[in-house]
Amino acid sequence: MPQDYKGKTALITGSSSGIGVDIAKGFARRGANLILVARRTNKLEAVAREIEAASGVKVTTITQDLSAAGATAELEAKLAKAGVQVDVLVNNAGFGTNERLVNEDRDRIAAEIRLNIGALVDLTAAYLPGMIERDFGAIVNIGSTASFQPVPGMAVYSSTKAFVRNFTASVWGELKTKNVRVLVVNPGATKSEFFEVANARPFGNVMPSQAVVDTMFKALDARNPRPSVVVGGINSITARLSAMMGTKAVTKVASKLYLKNN
Repeated sequence: MPQDYKGKTALITGSSSGIGVDIAKGFARRGANLILVARRTNKLEAVAREIEAASGVKVTTITQDLSAAGATAELEAKLAKAGVQVDVLVNNAGFGTNERLVNEDRDRIAAEIRLNIGALVDLTAAYLPGMIERDFGAIVNIGSTASFQPVPGMAVYSSTKAFVRNFTASVWGELKTKNVRVLVVNPGATKSEFFEVANARPFGNVMPSQAVVDTMFKALDARNPRPSVVVGGINSITARLSAMMGTKAVTKVASKLYLKNN
């Protein structure tokens, strides 16, 4: 049975483009008011106007770079001052880098870790207690199929997503109620700005971001929710094969696909 989000408030990070926009639209269609957080004010406001016109829900935008030190505390303070109750948290903000570690910019990968891991964990820790107290809520972390194997050339990114998948499953295991859902959604290559930002090229079929949204809601609506889902049948098979192949073999394959000038 579909979860009822009418009149609830969903906080969605990284919601100015790609997957984040479609997730926002998905919750709006289910009647949730939205708080959209991203770095680009103009894009955020354009998304907000579009969603409000289409659905009639209230959309609040907050311009915030969550990769900056102390950013999640600033965001939490803003929401607390406004008296906002967060019923749904979608940790979608994140980025990847595609270079050998020895050639990476250390400041950039530090920001990558702060955003992909630090902001996600801190926001989860901030809003999960209230959901448990009210016995209702959902936390959705956007992972990646890169979490299922080492990825030379994207060592930091794939490792952050492996953390996200393990962290989410661990928190899921701590819950004592099915009325609070904790889920990691693992897309493969998806139509978004990810590859442009990472200076990488996708391999295999690039899926529409709506596929991520459909998979997410199917998992959230399930009677017996799971902690982790993979977007797409082929991606699911690939993830299982990665586990069967062993670390050495799968790392060699990933090197051929992702490592520049291998």
